[in-house]
Amino acid sequence: MNAIEVNGLVKRFGDKTVVDHVSMSVGQGEIVGFLGPNGSGKTTTIRLMCGLLTPDEGDGRVLGFDLRTEALRIKREVGYMTQKFSFYEDLTIAENLEFVARLYQLKPAREHVDRTLEELGLTSRRRQLAGTLSGGWKQRLALAACIMHKPKLLLLDEPTAGVDPKARRDFWDEIHRLAADGLTVLVSTHYMDEAERCHRISYIAYGRMLAAGTVEEVVSKAGLATFVLRGDNLHQLAREVSRLPGVEQAAPFGTTLHVVGSDAALIEASLEPIARRPGISMTRGETSLEDVFIQFMSGARDNMQ
Repeated sequence: MNAIEVNGLVKRFGDKTVVDHVSMSVGQGEIVGFLGPNGSGKTTTIRLMCGLLTPDEGDGRVLGFDLRTEALRIKREVGYMTQKFSFYEDLTIAENLEFVARLYQLKPAREHVDRTLEELGLTSRRRQLAGTLSGGWKQRLALAACIMHKPKLLLLDEPTAGVDPKARRDFWDEIHRLAADGLTVLVSTHYMDEAERCHRISYIAYGRMLAAGTVEEVVSKAGLATFVLRGDNLHQLAREVSRLPGVEQAAPFGTTLHVVGSDAALIEASLEPIARRPGISMTRGETSLEDVFIQFMSGARDNMQ
């Protein structure tokens, strides 16, 4: 049985359709990355899945429970980490966790708090006020609160925004450890390196699901070709290259210029005259997930317009 199996979810606010017939499957113990531009409907979709919102159309089951009729049961089995730090800043780490333990009626609360502090490496900071924590430690506290009641599904909404690279890596190491123990994870992110650490990814743009699969499958199905120009002052060529036939993206990366499009032969023919200039070389490159992300964004229509 899949942890998440939803079909044709629709959510409207007024005359705006924020989630437009979204379907998704997530297997037990799987880590699925949820990608998409700001305002694409990721947060609303996550809230539909954890029972905080009721869909206007569509149906599905989360952890075996019906989205429409068993939302309360879903809430008790899910850990939901929001974008915004939502704990009491004038309480200590331990006091915040004790509050959460009592909400879930975990008894004895102190034992659950102590165990969670130990698991997340927070014991030495248990008396520190939450408001004085750095971004990385706030993130760890939020994760601790989400997993203390031993949920079967973890929903993470851009959990690593604003934290340093080491804290991000430590966070993801913890996520993989939890998944190895059977926890299912759906995580929305803008970071391509994080998406590549997921077992599968789903891409949503302005309410509509555009792609799903492993990173390799999504990149392959996008059908893009990438060429790399090397040389001096390539940033000055970017504007010229972007106007050439077949070129859909032209982005400087240090001393290289990545050129992307759907028609490999046309791009290559367009770039040949430039590649013959003194000091400039051209090679075939590998299309990245970021290239695909940008391509999806440029081709999607904003549903708020």
